[in-house]
Amino acid sequence: MCRLTFFLLGLSTTQVLGAALGKRAAVDDCLKAASIPVDTPGSADWKADAAPYNPRLTYTPVAIAVPTSIEHIQAAVSCAAKAGVKVNAKAGGHSYTSLGFGGEDGHLMVQLDRMYNVTLDKKTNIATVQAGTRLGHVATELYNQGQRAFPHGTCPGVGVSGHALHGGFGMSSHLYGLALDWIVGMTVVLANSSVVHTSETENPDLFWALRGAGSNFGIVAQYEFKTFAAPSSVTYFTASMPLTKANGVERMEALEDYIKNSMPAELNMRLFAGSSFTQLEGQFFGDVAGLRIALAPLLNKTGGSIQMAQSTGWIEALTHYANGKLDVTRPYSLQETIYSKSLELTGLNGTAAKDFVNYWFDTAKNLKTRSWYFQLDAHGGKNSAITNGNHASSSYAHRDKLYLIQFYDRQYSGAYPSTGYSFLDNWVANTTSSLAKADWGMYINYADSSLSRATAQQVYYGTSLPRLQRIKAALDPQELFFYPQSIQPNAAA
Repeated sequence: MCRLTFFLLGLSTTQVLGAALGKRAAVDDCLKAASIPVDTPGSADWKADAAPYNPRLTYTPVAIAVPTSIEHIQAAVSCAAKAGVKVNAKAGGHSYTSLGFGGEDGHLMVQLDRMYNVTLDKKTNIATVQAGTRLGHVATELYNQGQRAFPHGTCPGVGVSGHALHGGFGMSSHLYGLALDWIVGMTVVLANSSVVHTSETENPDLFWALRGAGSNFGIVAQYEFKTFAAPSSVTYFTASMPLTKANGVERMEALEDYIKNSMPAELNMRLFAGSSFTQLEGQFFGDVAGLRIALAPLLNKTGGSIQMAQSTGWIEALTHYANGKLDVTRPYSLQETIYSKSLELTGLNGTAAKDFVNYWFDTAKNLKTRSWYFQLDAHGGKNSAITNGNHASSSYAHRDKLYLIQFYDRQYSGAYPSTGYSFLDNWVANTTSSLAKADWGMYINYADSSLSRATAQQVYYGTSLPRLQRIKAALDPQELFFYPQSIQPNAAA
């Protein structure tokens, strides 16, 4: 098939390979002339940076630039454009679909993890955060420098850039909102290699677009985050959730009613289930007594009970969910062969709840050869800072959604089986079959490799897509910042 394509284009295999090698040489020469640090192919640094989080999707970059300054990023983008090569930033390396590589071979990777400084201005409580910083390091530095914090996810090795630019949901988002809600400024390298600053008043269209779809418009080199005082008392917990196929719909609807109408802002919680367990877990900003009062209406209705509750400080609570060292910089490596999907839902009741529960108990629980789980997070509701935030302030399109669900399937050894994909595909398809399009979407931070470009744009960006396509056309019409599911420029959208 590839050979046929080459001849249809009027090119032989030799010519195509020669063109690829020519681009590599052009990129290498340009990076060297600009004195940009790079990984040498075959070196330990190259092997570390070229190792994807998800080995199921392994790609080879044309080169790996490892900048230590904004000027290095700027020059790397310029080199890619001159050589006719696509360019992508790799900040943390946890992309489920290897988007930091560009999602295909032959891109220039800009590996940012040598840029991880965090500086807190104690007069304004604004934190300046370099783009290669990992979440655990940001949290540690903010606390050490002034006992400050901002909301973010639980995995300490996740990079702040991909996380915050596409939402940034975590165990404090119900009270404090998404990570992107706390960004007040960014320094960005654009496709023409210019450097601009963006905020609500400077380049406001770009500021809107970056906070929700940021991987499409440039490389953010530095962030300014507002911060809050780290809570003095945080209670993390697990609680039983005795769900069966017989009572599943009833109890899912009880959970929905609780999250939608009465779950207090201080409670952050998810339903976490695998083949052999189902539980509630989360954290409460307050003490154990307050947690018991907050959960009582739900547990009384569903027959659940608190199994573990521990009050501690902010850093200790983050460490609990980190499952290891919190302050992570370089070197860092984590790999899992996975397939993942997501859903953002306005609700899960009636027919949709029945379809979800039936698949859960009839199919998922009987599939003994897979190592799967799902996490159904309380994303919205009457008391959610996400729901109550300004829906027009960013391109994040799912503030109306009550739930954020991550479906995750692991293969512990060997290649992911070709028969494995249909398991999660069918679960999502069954759940959404009775729903209107407006009632569901997907979360790009749990990127799904099965989606076509057209579908990905719609489910990730929803009603924000037309404006995003216009901004893409204005800032990157040649799609220098490209990956297989990136936003297509359309000036008329």
